[in-house]
Amino acid sequence: MTARVWTVEESLEIPLPPHAVYAALADVRRMREWSPEVIWVWPRGRRFVGVNRKGGWVWFGACRIVVADPGREFAFDNITFGLPVARWGYRLTPTEHGTLVTEYWTDLRRHGWRRRIAEVLGLLFTGTPPARRADHNRTGMRETLRRLRAACGPAA
Repeated sequence: MTARVWTVEESLEIPLPPHAVYAALADVRRMREWSPEVIWVWPRGRRFVGVNRKGGWVWFGACRIVVADPGREFAFDNITFGLPVARWGYRLTPTEHGTLVTEYWTDLRRHGWRRRIAEVLGLLFTGTPPARRADHNRTGMRETLRRLRAACGPAA
């Protein structure tokens, strides 16, 4: 049995400067353009609601932006029914040819009775068992970064 993975990172270089990539990421309405699961986003200041779909499962997450450092990092916490679920974020590193974008995910369901409730809700809403969540997210992150790079092409 392998140990549970609590954090995942994936990186991809995008041929735009960090401020341009950050502008795309910080416009949370655009998440549906590159995320393979996000189908709708409703922004409200530093908070937003995201609606996601995977196969026959549809769920929402209330999110709060926790890092908004233009050109460097953008991150938000996903909270469901008041329970911390995960932190999703993007770190931007300048490169010779653009920006290295590192998407990261950290599972916040770690302790006590709240963890158990959040785990059950996660399985019911997404169909992904806790032990497979990191692998599922890694696959989605790779697709997200490829789509982000395509969306940030010359016409973006």
